[in-house]
Amino acid sequence: MRLEAAIKGDLHKFMRKQTEAAEIAVTAAVAEISANIKNDLRAQVQSAGLGPRLAKSWQAKVFPKGKKSIEAAGWIYSKAPVIIRAFDEGVRIKSKEGFFLAIPTEAAPKRGVGGKRISPSTFPEYSLGRLRFVYRRNAPSLLVVDNLRASTGKRGGFRKASATSLRTGRGLTTVVMFILVPQVKISKRLDYRSVVNRWQPQLPQAILRNWPEVPSQE
Repeated sequence: MRLEAAIKGDLHKFMRKQTEAAEIAVTAAVAEISANIKNDLRAQVQSAGLGPRLAKSWQAKVFPKGKKSIEAAGWIYSKAPVIIRAFDEGVRIKSKEGFFLAIPTEAAPKRGVGGKRISPSTFPEYSLGRLRFVYRRNAPSLLVVDNLRASTGKRGGFRKASATSLRTGRGLTTVVMFILVPQVKISKRLDYRSVVNRWQPQLPQAILRNWPEVPSQE
């Protein structure tokens, strides 16, 4: 019926409108499916207990940007691809600079010198004291700091002991800052391919659902 109407009217105009309709439908469908994949990937990360920050690392973009096209494509990516890949594949992590991986404990500062990620090399020894290696034969070795006192403020944590405390020994404690292990096994907790495989086959139906009505020509 549409072809008959086009023959009776302006065929070129009819075909142009159909092309425009296809561009609208394909672009809208790609954007819809891409958004659904992104949202499900974020939900998967949250369900795995990996936190909202990593979940929000998943992003989705549609190209060409700001235009409608029959060749529209969706790009779903993570801003933390190394972490996502590690939990998707399950990997063993070993130290690149020594024999051990240093895993910070809850007592360790959240940030190191210069606001850098906390590690033995960025540990603020000037404010807390020197790290001391403690070897344990049948358990992970430790890096500890001696002669600390528990802070009384709301933030908690520990602080360097005063001269009086050092003289009397009152309230002094040794705090474990890092646990040293030869390697860490990250178990597989994500499966991004399953999400993509679930939504990708739904693209043709999404295109039809987003196809606008083009009035026939009489």
